[in-house]
Amino acid sequence: MGKRQIGDMQPNELVVTLLISEIAALPLQDPSQPLINGIIAVFVLVILEILISFITMKSYSIRKLMNGKSAIVIEHGEIDQQTMKKLRMTVLDLVELLRGQNVFDISTVAFAVLEVNGDLNVLLKSDFQPATVSDLSLKAQESQLQIPVISDGKIISDAVSSINKTTDDIRKILKSKNKKESDVFLMTMSKDGQMNIICKEKKS
Repeated sequence: MGKRQIGDMQPNELVVTLLISEIAALPLQDPSQPLINGIIAVFVLVILEILISFITMKSYSIRKLMNGKSAIVIEHGEIDQQTMKKLRMTVLDLVELLRGQNVFDISTVAFAVLEVNGDLNVLLKSDFQPATVSDLSLKAQESQLQIPVISDGKIISDAVSSINKTTDDIRKILKSKNKKESDVFLMTMSKDGQMNIICKEKKS
């Protein structure tokens, strides 16, 4: 099933996961049940899931049958009441999902799509979309990822080398800030030198 989390699983994947856990538990709970029976059943389910995943990947109609499809519940600012009835979804459910997307005024929504896994994706109307750097004609500085280089007073050598620094460089930076390596709870740093240091709490 890959690296998908439980909330991102398709319905058939979630069912197979629950079945596997139930089947695996039977021989463990009942010593009279041969363990090999549970192992075979689990392998059969896994193979079936892989086959179903392959088939649904190749066929849109089967994918639609097995997993369903996304539904547009708000289109051009108008709530599609018929779609909501088919989904057995109330207006209160819709408002709750919108709040989960930090949208508190339904009149600002241009499109809202309910995905197969239950997530609601929202596109705001043009007047309510946040301005971007390109909208303001500003030159943006390239974002740099800060990664942990010190954790609980210990330097992470792999992380340090990934930002083209050495442990001595980190110690020099700490020394310039009058801090000891052992006093740092967390230190993050990017390749361009941006950093954040959180010291350990002092024992009272």
